[in-house]
Amino acid sequence: MSHERTSRPYSSAKREAKTAETRGRLLAAAAALLREPAGRTLSLEAVAAAAGVTRLTVYNQFGSRRGLLEATFDALAAAGGIADLADAMAISDPKESLAALVTVFCGFWSSDDGLVGLFATAAGDTELTESLAERNERRRLALAALVRRQGGRDEQLQRDAVDLLFALTSFAVFHMLRSGGREPDAICALLQPLCDQALRGNDGALNLSPRGPGVSAGL
Repeated sequence: MSHERTSRPYSSAKREAKTAETRGRLLAAAAALLREPAGRTLSLEAVAAAAGVTRLTVYNQFGSRRGLLEATFDALAAAGGIADLADAMAISDPKESLAALVTVFCGFWSSDDGLVGLFATAAGDTELTESLAERNERRRLALAALVRRQGGRDEQLQRDAVDLLFALTSFAVFHMLRSGGREPDAICALLQPLCDQALRGNDGALNLSPRGPGVSAGL
């Protein structure tokens, strides 16, 4: 009886470790496929073949293709240092906090080429697009908190500032700038002063009116 009481927890721990190891292999296989040009055709079958398991094994782990892609995104986010966002938001000065937030996202967006495949996949997948939009909303909420902390503007101007910051810190903008041959640090250095001006609004040099002093007449 005593042997039975001690063996069951041990067996359960072994099963849990095996399940975690399998999940890790599947996520690694999915990320590897997303780094390939054909990543946008990612499927449960493709991941199963890459990981050397059955489709049922992948299904049992994630439940669906969307579940697999969401878990892959979460794994990429964890590996890309997105947890550092909490430290960035904890900085009391909104300007310094925003600069740190931009650094976190530039680091994340550049951390793994699998993100390119993931967003390419989302372009043709309504459910995944909605899922990524929900995750992006967390970034918008963080930016809104910084804009409110900065203060000094009415609600409409605050919404405008949040929308502008949301665009500037997006993967789409980062990827476009990266495609121009810039290194991640250079992109971060380019975006930080723009984000700072958007945050400060009338206190900064940025003026978005067509004839404003901050905009060239040639734009």
